[in-house]
Amino acid sequence: MKIKKAFITGVGGQDGAYLSRFLLKKGYKVFGLVYKKNKNNLEYLGVDKKIDIINGDVRDEDDLDNLVKKIKPDEVYNFAAQSFVGISWEQAKMTTEINAIGTLNILNAIKNHAPFSRFYQASTGEMFGTEKGIKNENTPFHPRSPYAASKVYAHFVTVNYRESYDLFACSGISFNHESPLRGKEFVTRKISDGVARIKLGLSDKIRLGNLSSKRDWGFAGDFVEAMWLILQQEKANDYIISTGKTHSIKDFLVLAFKFGGITNWKKYIKIDPRFKRPKELPVLQGSSNKAKTVLGWKPKVSFPKLVKMMVEADIQRLSR
Repeated sequence: MKIKKAFITGVGGQDGAYLSRFLLKKGYKVFGLVYKKNKNNLEYLGVDKKIDIINGDVRDEDDLDNLVKKIKPDEVYNFAAQSFVGISWEQAKMTTEINAIGTLNILNAIKNHAPFSRFYQASTGEMFGTEKGIKNENTPFHPRSPYAASKVYAHFVTVNYRESYDLFACSGISFNHESPLRGKEFVTRKISDGVARIKLGLSDKIRLGNLSSKRDWGFAGDFVEAMWLILQQEKANDYIISTGKTHSIKDFLVLAFKFGGITNWKKYIKIDPRFKRPKELPVLQGSSNKAKTVLGWKPKVSFPKLVKMMVEADIQRLSR
């Protein structure tokens, strides 16, 4: 039986690490591209020694060309991105180069050297922007940040290469998905880490922006299964990956302090205008009915269980 080969860009990030573990369990040979030797998440999940790690940058077209030519992967998952919305306002050019042109570079490498490969593009619910209501695959995009705009380009160039070159190229439009591996610049991890520090007497404040924003939060470990399923279908297509339920940042806060065993959370929160975005998105909610119907996928980890998991992981980390 042939061993499948998967090539994951951005393998050192949250999704790359969880997907690596998932694919290894399924018997894949995994090759992962990391930027600046970012291997902490892979080490946390115990998979860093089980995959072939390659240092590189998706902005380097020639390097990607050579890698795809050499590996000839059966599946390619593109997670390489500058994915923090706040930073994208300050570093719009870098964000565009990595998220948009990086995706184009990968698609060209596949087209030229491995047209049989199945390609997954990590799209985002942020692309919908201020469009009202629950989003589905037919909802128009209205990006409200440089990050979202760069992802819209990457999404549509993936569609274009599928239709123009008959590549098996798909996008998974993932809504917010979190885990203990989430970067501390993201609000959910900032909260779980902050609660852990307050619990252990290492801090007395968490500085935040808008507490009323609502997001469709799920567990990254659930979402990577949907990503894999998208590439196992007979026909290439695009899918929303979401829980279909929204919770506010305040909801996350309240639960995090509860699971941290801390009462009166309000005295530990400082609202800081520096963390407010130029254009706020009040609500982001997605319908994953297509994924449930076609892929047979649904999320397993509930919102309270996710918050509890993150707080407990950060308490454990800091206690060491």
